[in-house]
Amino acid sequence: MKKISFIAASVLLVVAGFASAQNYPTKPVRIVVPSVPGGGQDVVTRAMAQKFSEAWGHQVIADNRPGAGGNIGADAVARSAPDGYTILLTTAALAIAPSLYRKLSYDPVNGFIPVSQIMSTYLVLAVHPSLPGNVKDLIAYAKANPGKLNYYHFGLGSGLHLTGEMFRVAANIDFTNVIYKGDGDAVPALMRNEVQMSFLNPTAVVQLVKAGKLNALAVSGSVRGNAFPDVPTMAELGYPDVNYVGYLGFFVPAGTPRDIVAKIANETIRVVRMPDINDKMPIWGGDGAGTSPEAFATKFKEDVARYARVIRQANIPPAD
Repeated sequence: MKKISFIAASVLLVVAGFASAQNYPTKPVRIVVPSVPGGGQDVVTRAMAQKFSEAWGHQVIADNRPGAGGNIGADAVARSAPDGYTILLTTAALAIAPSLYRKLSYDPVNGFIPVSQIMSTYLVLAVHPSLPGNVKDLIAYAKANPGKLNYYHFGLGSGLHLTGEMFRVAANIDFTNVIYKGDGDAVPALMRNEVQMSFLNPTAVVQLVKAGKLNALAVSGSVRGNAFPDVPTMAELGYPDVNYVGYLGFFVPAGTPRDIVAKIANETIRVVRMPDINDKMPIWGGDGAGTSPEAFATKFKEDVARYARVIRQANIPPAD
């Protein structure tokens, strides 16, 4: 009798799981965005949220929680109920966090379930027009003029920061790090020659490069970017280790039912493949992905290990 009761209970749990996924959502869903309104992450999230709302018949809203390198938003999601009603939109910052911070209020690796990668992103090495117009000559200039180059990024461990450190180590050069709050402050400073170079989001500089106000020397990804098809990759130029390929993706708190995770992932994949979303990906600074939870989990695990090596090689001390 006990065995039969156990089997019956197991069947009820499975049925309940399917029922929860089938009915989900029954109320508004919140996507936490760890950046300010109007930024690239926010724009992508709101476009996705609108499509989710239309399909699910319940409002899906973007909840901006900027600050602390994405940790404020991640912590808010980690503390939320694992029921699929709070989703984290994040970048590779979540994979960087375990090696960058001594203490965190959440567990970046075990505190979340990867749901789906929305898009892959890359960065473009943009420089002031007064600098040499190719990477080889830029490196020679940096070595001949130690301390004269300022490099912009917007915080310790950000994609811009780590890509710059990859470049520093690979090319054996030095420069001064200058931190700005965001591209809105930094790009004008780059045009004024207050900072001379940075690996930037392509959307921040593509029009300025076309107008000749900045020069694009290379892209950080493994393939040429859609916004800069004529600009070589760092790998093509002999620096394969300068390979920052970021992403935007959805995570949910650990413990979220697998069927609900699958439903969110399937909807993400469907929306990413919609022409009016996919066609905008290059404008948003990347390429559409739309991956399964399993594929995204594998990538996330690989990125945690890879960025740990980058931080170690660059001798970046852990932050509190």
